[in-house]
Amino acid sequence: MSKCINVKYEEKPCYDIVIEKDFSKLAESFNKLGVKDRKICIVTDSNVGPIYANEVKAELEKTGNKVFVYTFEAGEDNKTLSTVQDVYEFLIQNKFDRKDMLAALGGGVVGDLTGYTAATYLRGVNFIQIPTSLLAQVDSSIGGKTGVDFRGYKNMVGAFHMPKLVYMNMGCLKSLSKRLFNSGFGEIIKHGLIKDKEYYHWLKDEYKAITSLDLDALEHMIYVSCNIKKEVVEKDPKEQGDRALLNFGHTLGHAIEKLLNFSMYHGECVVLGMVAALDISLRRAKITEEEYNEAIEMFKLYEFPVTCKGVLAEDVIKASKNDKKADAGKIKFILLDSIGDAIIDKTVSDDEMRQALKRVLE
Repeated sequence: MSKCINVKYEEKPCYDIVIEKDFSKLAESFNKLGVKDRKICIVTDSNVGPIYANEVKAELEKTGNKVFVYTFEAGEDNKTLSTVQDVYEFLIQNKFDRKDMLAALGGGVVGDLTGYTAATYLRGVNFIQIPTSLLAQVDSSIGGKTGVDFRGYKNMVGAFHMPKLVYMNMGCLKSLSKRLFNSGFGEIIKHGLIKDKEYYHWLKDEYKAITSLDLDALEHMIYVSCNIKKEVVEKDPKEQGDRALLNFGHTLGHAIEKLLNFSMYHGECVVLGMVAALDISLRRAKITEEEYNEAIEMFKLYEFPVTCKGVLAEDVIKASKNDKKADAGKIKFILLDSIGDAIIDKTVSDDEMRQALKRVLE
């Protein structure tokens, strides 16, 4: 059981996505980079580090490099410039230079923060991604988007910086809480809705195998989702066009996530945003009532909340206009033209959002 996907950047091979069942091939995969006698800093958090840092350190030491571990306190609250500064200081104190590397070991917060640190330390050093959450494996570890939150605004400071390797150990998924594991399905269902109708239906048909952590089902799912993301980011690496399609559900989802002070998981908030986007697609007669209801049932199947409390529609609309994805003050909304076919739309009105949010906000 092993799969490898190569991702191109500017039409040249850039990095491999390696999908494995454990960490036993990590050293072998890393050795293909030709990095020897350097320093590697594993950046991880207080949730993931105690479980996997020693094992990953031992594997990377087999490559003939000196390996350090830096652990920060887990949580979106710590995805900030202050934490980045702490990592800078650790790297400086341990005399990391431009030919040394970072390794992001953890979920999306760790991957985004480590990537941004790598992009900016000494004007840029190389890094690898070792994503341990389902959400990070199928989404945030691929494509070179890095960043941190700024004063509560999600991912407002960042850089495009491609990893040299993305190594996924599916065995890590077994250590996730059920809610954290399930939250990854927001992005996975999104991939089907925006790009692959057949995959979308497969996710519905195979949910029992997937949620029981059948490795064959997980491998197929992760492989297909990674391929969808790869194809989109290869065509548009810096989000000048079609890469924005990956933001389906994110415009209002990010706003809800911020207003709830990150008390819900990212994947859960993206689903709430997708419910609203599906409602607008339905009102515009792009999808049928049956297709809308089928999507809602799919979210429920994977145990997503499809409504939330404690947020006002006007606040969500206002917050969405501060999103980094706005273009000259206009929100780039992602809607469905049909199941499996997403479009970018800049004409969604406040009233349409208001109506759609009635489905979401209790």
